[in-house]
Formats: sequence, C-alpha cells, structure tokens
Amino acid sequence: MKKAKDFNEYKSAYTAEIQKKLEQMRACIKKAAPKAEEVISYGMPAFKLNGILVYFAARSKHIGLYPTASGIENFKKELVGYETSRGTVQFPLDKPLPLGLVTQIVKFRVAENQLKAKRLK
Repeated sequence: MKKAKDFNEYKSAYTAEIQKKLEQMRACIKKAAPKAEEVISYGMPAFKLNGILVYFAARSKHIGLYPTASGIENFKKELVGYETSRGTVQFPLDKPLPLGLVTQIVKFRVAENQLKAKRLK
C-alpha cells in the first residue's frame, strides 16, 4: 500500500466496516484534543500538539492506538482484556471501540505534552 497523504486517502484503502471504525477513532481524538493538528506520520494517521499525542491505524483484525508507553502504562488497569505492548493497544474489529477510554487516554497525552512543553520553556 502506498503512503497516504491525508486521512481520507488512508481510510480509502480499507473496507466500509474498517472505515467506519477509523472515522469513529478520528472523531473521538479530535473531540478530546480539539487544538491538535492532524497529520500522517510513519504512514499512519496521527495527532500532534506539542509533539505527537497519538497514532492510530487499521490492521486486519484490529484498530491499533499508539499513545506512547506512558499512555499505556497510565491506563493499564482499564486496558485489561485488550492486547497491549509497550506503546500500543489493539481494539478488535468485532467489538465496539471503547471511545470513553480513548478520550481519557488522549486527554492524558494532551496534559502530558503540555506539561513537557511548559518545562522546556
């Protein structure tokens, strides 16, 4: 698959079912971080605000959310039942996206990046 230039091009490579999940994820992140800039980075949709907040991507059986290691560690209790690794969580395509949890994770990452930016000043 060629690298997409924007979100619409990215999602066009997937089935209608996966496109719907990608749209839900995008809308959820935009609502949780309305000042964040939407980008494509490493071939995936991402949102930036004082650095990368989160990436997300479609896979054959899940939607991956990449909120960095701190985003996973801080929500490890809430993420029980999902496949996780150091900086990633997998949300199965056959289940509804946990949009409330995604909102919490994104807001955590916004606060974390704002604090980091404040310290650097």
